Amino acid sequence: MGILNTLLRAVTWWNGSTLNTQFYSWRKGIKVGEDNQGNVFYRNADDSKRWVMFNGEAEASRISPEWHGWLHRTWDEPPSEAPLEHKSWEIPHQENLTGTALAYAPAGSIRAGRQPIERRDYEAWSPE
Repeated sequence: MGILNTLLRAVTWWNGSTLNTQFYSWRKGIKVGEDNQGNVFYRNADDSKRWVMFNGEAEASRISPEWHGWLHRTWDEPPSEAPLEHKSWEIPHQENLTGTALAYAPAGSIRAGRQPIERRDYEAWSPE
């Protein structure tokens, strides 16, 4: 199983970083910081490249707005050095849950496993 996993990591990126990315990060990367989900952020020596190595599934919505802004050069200082101030009304960042068991399912949804609500104010159209 170890050889198979190594081969899969060499050619796939969706379950973490590839071996190539890990090797490049080890040789040329400078660790800038880590977020609360365990994603690790890097840059190279002249700051011409910035990248993230995901902790688990590579899903872009798992990156918080602070780190997203740093990756896309909205600001130069990483959140590990210059944390952004949060307003009292802001809620914590949450990844996109679409397609997961935690995704929103309204009442009556087939996915929710409940029967549709009986609507007395609606009459379905039927061609005659």
